[in-house]
Amino acid sequence: MKTAKTKICLIIGDPVDHSLSPLMHNTAYEAVGLGENFVYLAFSVPVAKMKSVIDAVRTFGIRGLTCTVPHKVAVIPFLDEIDPVAQKIGAVNSVVNTDGVLKGFNTDWLGAIAPLKNRISLNQKKVLVIGAGGAARAVVFGLLKENAKVTLINRTTEKALELAHEFSCYYKKCVDSSLIAEQDVIINTTSVGMSPNTSKSPISVEGIHKGQILMDIVYSPFETELLKHGKKRGATIIYGTEMLLYQGAAQFELYTGVRAPIKIMEKTLLSTIRI
Repeated sequence: MKTAKTKICLIIGDPVDHSLSPLMHNTAYEAVGLGENFVYLAFSVPVAKMKSVIDAVRTFGIRGLTCTVPHKVAVIPFLDEIDPVAQKIGAVNSVVNTDGVLKGFNTDWLGAIAPLKNRISLNQKKVLVIGAGGAARAVVFGLLKENAKVTLINRTTEKALELAHEFSCYYKKCVDSSLIAEQDVIINTTSVGMSPNTSKSPISVEGIHKGQILMDIVYSPFETELLKHGKKRGATIIYGTEMLLYQGAAQFELYTGVRAPIKIMEKTLLSTIRI
């Protein structure tokens, strides 16, 4: 039962209706006996309203604020403190309110790297990252931390060049099947292929082959067009729900101070999947 003492955590995005975070977190709260202490909500908010959101977090004493697209960079100027890792990444996906002091963190990089490390060592592996937004920044940070060789591609050249320069990685303007074929890992960090535009893929699948790992951070739909065709070509597939799980577990611990029940969170996510 929720009471006047129940702490609020929420996710904001635009859009956000597809988010599985409220279900995952609320189920986890119940599992560890925090059902009366925490509730996790979702609100669709345009990026222009970020200041109003932060004002509300302070006014209502909201404990945790999760930022998804397009808020991960936009939230930074309104915070009191930034964790050094989030500062390096240049994007925040988790904000913790401690007695009115708002501190930004990034758990996306943990969410992306954990599923990959469960399968391979990233040391000296060639990794192609699609995108140059907030999620890409976190993924690139994590990959470089594991000593991977990262190449960026992005629809907007200027943004990709800026990110490549900042993190000292490669950028390719022209993407062809030979570039794709030589990669050990390919990661889509864009929203291309997300519902309702499920027929789209961020790259051509020509060049994808057996022995590669193909990861998409999009989890709605569960199996994106990119993953669907990549699987047919023999690549090892990592679904977006895995990144959601691991970044969410780290976030859960930031907000509650309690160890996340990962197995229960994973079971909750998979129970919602409709392929």
